[in-house]
Amino acid sequence: MEKYYYLFLLLVSTVIPLIRSFEQRVRFREKWPALFAGILVMMGIFIPWDILFAHHGIWSFNHLYVIGLYLFGLPVEEWLFFIVIPYCIVFTYEVFRYFLPRLQFRQTALIVSLVAGIALIVMAILNSHRLYTFIVTLLTGTLLLMQPFFSSHKKWLSHFFLTYVVMLIPFLVVNGALTGMFTEMPVVSYDDVHNLGIRIFTIPVEDAVYLLGMMFVVQMVYERRIARRGV
Repeated sequence: MEKYYYLFLLLVSTVIPLIRSFEQRVRFREKWPALFAGILVMMGIFIPWDILFAHHGIWSFNHLYVIGLYLFGLPVEEWLFFIVIPYCIVFTYEVFRYFLPRLQFRQTALIVSLVAGIALIVMAILNSHRLYTFIVTLLTGTLLLMQPFFSSHKKWLSHFFLTYVVMLIPFLVVNGALTGMFTEMPVVSYDDVHNLGIRIFTIPVEDAVYLLGMMFVVQMVYERRIARRGV
């Protein structure tokens, strides 16, 4: 049964958001086209990256905890990861928007975006020899610096940052389950030559930045499609 471990984590993560997507207040089901457009664009960036890193051993997957179906060298569970995690987070974002419509800290969000973006770019420059650290901090730092120019801080960045902070906790739980927090061996192993070697329990600190970058790509496309559709 251990081969269903990764798949089970994904199913548990998505069951409540999926059921509540048909709830009449948030009406998340109506926003699926925009969401899946964002997920598709994000996967177009992150899946090739994932494939290359897995191919070169920068990270790897334990065959004991996956069902054994692979596509381009990635277990099918890894492909589902890029659908399930954004789905859960964007659903939570829409819940916050519905129940906290007046929540706005635009100037704070603007400052956070600029300062964090600069910090990540500097980190990328200082760690150009660590491939995972370099790519994830460069990409996410660039996305953070772009937001003020897109006026995102006036429209959705406040709720986005709130969602990220709140959802970072369950993400770390799920990611901890994948990196060996609850099992004898990890589902996903990292070559620490290519990262800072700093762990949040068993989780490389870069994974928190990875999540932020992944979600920025989804959110940017999602918001653009929502604005066009007027949902």
